Order: sequence, then C-alpha cells, then structure tokens
Amino acid sequence: MISVQNLTKTFGDRVAVNNVSFDVQKGEILGFLGPNGAGKTTTMRMLTGFIPPTEGCVTIDNLDIFEHPFEVKKKIGYLPEQPPLYFDMTVRECLGFVAEIHGMRGGMIDSSMDHVAELCGISHMLNRLTGNLSKGYRQRVGLAQALIHDPAILILDEPTAGLDPRQIIDIRNLIKDLGRERTVILSSHILPEVTNTCERIAVINNGNLMAVDTIELLSDKLGSEKTIVLNVKRPEHLDTVRLSSVSGVDDIKKHNDNEFVLTVSGGDDVLEKISASVVESGAGLTGIRVKRMTLEDIFLKIITGEKVQ
Repeated sequence: MISVQNLTKTFGDRVAVNNVSFDVQKGEILGFLGPNGAGKTTTMRMLTGFIPPTEGCVTIDNLDIFEHPFEVKKKIGYLPEQPPLYFDMTVRECLGFVAEIHGMRGGMIDSSMDHVAELCGISHMLNRLTGNLSKGYRQRVGLAQALIHDPAILILDEPTAGLDPRQIIDIRNLIKDLGRERTVILSSHILPEVTNTCERIAVINNGNLMAVDTIELLSDKLGSEKTIVLNVKRPEHLDTVRLSSVSGVDDIKKHNDNEFVLTVSGGDDVLEKISASVVESGAGLTGIRVKRMTLEDIFLKIITGEKVQ
C-alpha cells in the first residue's frame, strides 16, 4: 500500500532524513518512533506530499506521490502534531471546509460530517468555535478532519497528544477499528499506546531508520538473555540447585511464595528442560512463560546504538 524508497531530506547542510526505506501493507498499523528531532515529522510530511524529498520516492497504491499528487492525496488523511484549525470557525464550518477541499458537496458533506463527528466523539461540539475548545477536543476535531473524506490511509502524528486517560483509550480503540479497513502510520511518545495499537514498529534516530519489525521479533533479536517466569504449587519442593544446573539457566531468583524468575541464555529447548526439571522435583508446575522486553527497553537499546541482527 505504501512504499518508501531511499527517502532523504536535507535542509542546507543538515540531513534530517537519511536514505530511509520501508513498506506498509494494506490494513496494517505501523508505529513510527524516535526521539525528538529524529526525523519522524519530516518523514511524515514527505509521505503526505506536504514537503518534497531531496532524494528518493514514495508510492501509494503504486502511484508516485509527486507525479500524481491529486490522486494520491484523495487516499490520505493526515493529522499533524498541531491540528490545522481555524479558530474563528465552528467545528461544523471547519469540517465542511475540509470536505469541500476534498471535492465533496451537499448531502455527502452532511452525512460524512455526522459519521466522523460520532466516531471522534464531537457531535455535541459541532456548533462550538474551535478556538474555544480544549486541547483534547481540538485533537479530536483534527482527527475528524483527517477522516472526513474516508481515506484508505491515515498518517497520524501524535494523535493522542493532550488527551486525558479516558480519551486516550477511546482514540486508541478508534484507531484499532480504523486499522481493520485502512492502512495507518502512527507516531507517538506514549509507548504503551504503541504497544497496544500497532502490529509493527519503525524506529528512526538522527534521520536514520534503525529498525522495522514486530515488537516480539525485535525483543528476540535484541535480547541476548531471556527472562522466564515460573509458577509452582509447592515451592518448598523446588530444587533450585538442580534447576540452576540446567544448560542455559544463568540465574534464579524467588519473586514471591509461588513465583520464580529465571534468567536464561539457552535456545528454544531451554523451556522444555526447565519444565522437565520442575515436574521431576514434584513442585507442581502451574505456569511457565517468557517475559519479553518491553517496547521501552527495545526503544532505548536501539536509539543508544545497539544493532538489530
């Protein structure tokens, strides 16, 4: 659906985005992450045709975004970090204005406006001036603007900025619902939101794309050691000395009465060996699971320079 090839943007002598390439499939939600100044917003502006690249290209549905700008922009809904609102307009007027820009007329505007207003929870705000809205509601109006023409692709730069916890959950669920029928690229500094919303993540730092993959696979690639959480019925029967001698088990710590945390560096067969040892001890195995790295752990490792295999 989206193909980014060798995308580069320079401002004078400064390279803001350096030779970035990635693809996003139809119906996928991709989390686009990076520290402040990493090149996220610049990349998103190039993907939407807001600014041209210095080098490289972006294709949407096999259409080059700069060779076919009108056709491509019909397919894209864009929410920048600061929603582009006219503060002397009502919400209804703002949405109607954007709909007309997209070529919508008459009853089509009214039905689409009612639909996106309900989706974004702003139906009761349609006659309010946007300049009198809270930051959270301005963000919702910005999202409604991005959706007004029913685009196949959504590019959202910090869509939950300024929202309270309840609103964040609502917008997260909305984005997940939208992602069933649309392709979504989402940037956010709220990493738990990305974990709960996105199938894959792309991490950019200093203009360079550092990694693109699922959180699970990045955790496996970056974690030389794994953490195993072990639950047993009868901890007094667990022979920790014997368990620590299992090949691949590096450390054992008791977490609470019935839970032990093991650090392992063995392959996939280490779980089987641990399970067998616990069962033979008569401790009564009730649960065993791999505790993966969090997205925060992954993000910090990548931006501090650890290479992804």
